Amino acid sequence: METNKQEPLRGQLATLLQVLMVSAKLGLTSFGGPIAHIGYFHDEYIRRRKWMDEASYADLVALCQFLPGPSSSQVGIGIGVVRAGLLGGLAAWIGFTLPSFLVLVAFAFLLQGYDIASAGWIHGLKIVAVAIVAHAILGMGQKLTPDRDRATIAVISAVITLSWHTAYSQILIIVTAGVIGLWLFRKQEAEITSNLQIAISRTFAVCSLIVFVAMLVALPLLRSSEEVGWLTLFDSFFRSGSLVFGGGHVVLPLLEREVVPTGWVSRENFLAGYGATQAVPGPLFTFTGYLGAMAWGLPGAMIATLAIFLPAFLLVVGVLPFWNKLRNSPKIQRALVGVNAAVVGILLAALYDPLWTTAILKPIDFALAVILFVMLVFWKLPPWVVVLVGATGGMLLG
Repeated sequence: METNKQEPLRGQLATLLQVLMVSAKLGLTSFGGPIAHIGYFHDEYIRRRKWMDEASYADLVALCQFLPGPSSSQVGIGIGVVRAGLLGGLAAWIGFTLPSFLVLVAFAFLLQGYDIASAGWIHGLKIVAVAIVAHAILGMGQKLTPDRDRATIAVISAVITLSWHTAYSQILIIVTAGVIGLWLFRKQEAEITSNLQIAISRTFAVCSLIVFVAMLVALPLLRSSEEVGWLTLFDSFFRSGSLVFGGGHVVLPLLEREVVPTGWVSRENFLAGYGATQAVPGPLFTFTGYLGAMAWGLPGAMIATLAIFLPAFLLVVGVLPFWNKLRNSPKIQRALVGVNAAVVGILLAALYDPLWTTAILKPIDFALAVILFVMLVFWKLPPWVVVLVGATGGMLLG
């Protein structure tokens, strides 16, 4: 009898360990950002291991593109949940996130331990960040702003982002763009999609969404009771992870406004860390581990990373059981068209400030940025190669 009870438990532990090991392999090898991660996931999880069918994977990817937060990490969490329940989702996140987290935290300690903030290769990393974000804007713009109406939404969003600097400006831009999309594309017909089978109760899903909303509302109120502390740090990164649409690159302006004006991280170190993030595999949101380490050491790195990824976990678990109905709603699809266009505009604004204004100081800086951009777009070299070339170019220029 005891043996019969242990066998299912051993099977569950074996499945969890398998999820952890496979996701760790992806965390060590998945270069190229969120879009590339989706391709890596498909090859490993779907084509090789057949943990989900093609239609279900496509539905899961669509869900995670719809939700705010790191889309590729959310896809990984969703696959882990389908494979091994809630603990499977946690194991998938840990395996995919831990490698790049460790590398970026080590890089933060290197910057703090040595006076290298003004080194030429650091300036080269800033120029790399310009090329990376410009590449992201090009790809997203072609997909999300292919016509006059959506391009106009993007440009207006960029103008407002650059001219109106408040904590809530980007939230209002995204909400307004959703309303505009709902009206402007009212004649667009909804796409009919297949159902995704998820073994999560709706009661548990609702509880996850309640926790998400409660933390989003309560944390800013609680942090006002203390000037500085772990709660302040947790709130800043939890809010950033909750309100960013479009994946890793789009979180850049949100994070910059949380950590640079407060003095937690200098603008130079912020951009150097963002450039270094392009050289490591795994999710771009582990950039927050670097920022937390720069501001608060190892405890800060852990708090910042947990805070920015927690909304992703709560939202995936909370929305999965309801996604089949939601994503077939014509109104949701139309609003999302406007939101995606606004995301392109917000990222375009970030390309200018803080990236361009800090990194492109001389004509030769612009020349290096163009070379790196061509390497990404036309030569299609891996991002880590581009980072190495950028850092080397920065040293030579320095």
